[in-house]
Amino acid sequence: MKFLLAILLIPFLIQAQDSTEADNYELKIEKAYKNAMKGVYWALDNIPDSKSKISKDLISEDKLISEVSLEKEVNGIRVEAKGFYNSYEIEIKLYRSNDSLRKEGHL
Repeated sequence: MKFLLAILLIPFLIQAQDSTEADNYELKIEKAYKNAMKGVYWALDNIPDSKSKISKDLISEDKLISEVSLEKEVNGIRVEAKGFYNSYEIEIKLYRSNDSLRKEGHL
């Protein structure tokens, strides 16, 4: 009886372990995405008046969380932010026009 019960429970335990690994993977990617968004927010809050290009590394607790690059273009800006979490890396590229930046209060 115990042997039969063990055989029936093994597939459920294996499936539970697989879903836990997938959830863990998704959480790590989500943390890397949040770190990339921190870089985007930093760039939008620090648009320079005179320089046409700036770049910055955001570091927290001696760990690199984001690399940010902001370039002014003809009618707007381009932001590139890479977010890091352990060995995961997410890159976000964002293009904003001067009109939308004025509407949102960034210029």
